[in-house]
Amino acid sequence: MTFQSLVAILYRILRSVITLLLCVSLVFIVLRTAGDPVDQLLPAETPPSVMEEYRVAWGLDQPLYVQYFAFLGRAVRGDLGVSFTNDLPVVNVIAETLPRTLLLGLSALLLASILGLTFGIIGAVRRGGAIDRGVMAFAVLGYSMPIFFLGIMMILLFALQLRILPSSGAKTWMHLIMPTVTLALPLAGRIARFARTATLEVMGKQFIRTAHAKGAGETRVILRHALPNAMVPLLMFYGIEIGLVLSGAVVTETIFAWPGLGRLLVSSVYMRDLPVVQGVILTVTLIIVMSNLLVDILHAVIDPKVSLARTLGGAK
Repeated sequence: MTFQSLVAILYRILRSVITLLLCVSLVFIVLRTAGDPVDQLLPAETPPSVMEEYRVAWGLDQPLYVQYFAFLGRAVRGDLGVSFTNDLPVVNVIAETLPRTLLLGLSALLLASILGLTFGIIGAVRRGGAIDRGVMAFAVLGYSMPIFFLGIMMILLFALQLRILPSSGAKTWMHLIMPTVTLALPLAGRIARFARTATLEVMGKQFIRTAHAKGAGETRVILRHALPNAMVPLLMFYGIEIGLVLSGAVVTETIFAWPGLGRLLVSSVYMRDLPVVQGVILTVTLIIVMSNLLVDILHAVIDPKVSLARTLGGAK
């Protein structure tokens, strides 16, 4: 690795840290200026002296800038505070729900990749035919359909009408099917459309025509030559989609009562549990920032023609 590449990586890491800091700071300020959580968490008949005790215990009696720097200081040490509603460390609350969100997100990403890449490549190979039109119809239908509508339709069909799948919870692997499909289908549509375009661009290259001229079969040309080159832009596409998968998980987990980070975030916002809301957003932002950083580095590794410094947008 060259010195220039190392500088570029450090520059990209610095940008990621700044992005993380800006996001968390914005959330902190918005939550603190949206009202006093003590007024909403405690019953209306609670004596003012008791409410003041809670404000002191939670640090809400301090000036905003004192609360802000105290939060940052604890967050750097891995301490995200204590939940207002159950008095548990926020780190423990997130650690309990994060695996379920990762399971749902990775399952949806895997299913969407299988469907999207298969349909996208088939559409590119059969360009202009009935199969291609069918692929494009699937893609448009997939990414145009709102997640909440798709989720509700699946519950009505498979849980209430056919009674073959559970509508909520996370007790067995059967509970994972409908949330995964709901989250995966819109993503599969976007992947299919992008994969078709990327494959068509590669299929028009000179080295593909050369491979055909040497007698290579269609399957070999696609798997050995077209697909690896089409994966470079697809990889960047995946870096962006990871954030959309996590944001879609918030809706999906709420619809199917899947006990993950998204459902925890919604319930914490409703309860005005500020430490948990801040912790969840910090965790999700960290996952998105790290995923994009990893994709940037992998991009340069897969495509040696692109310098790492240029890929990361760093110093020349």
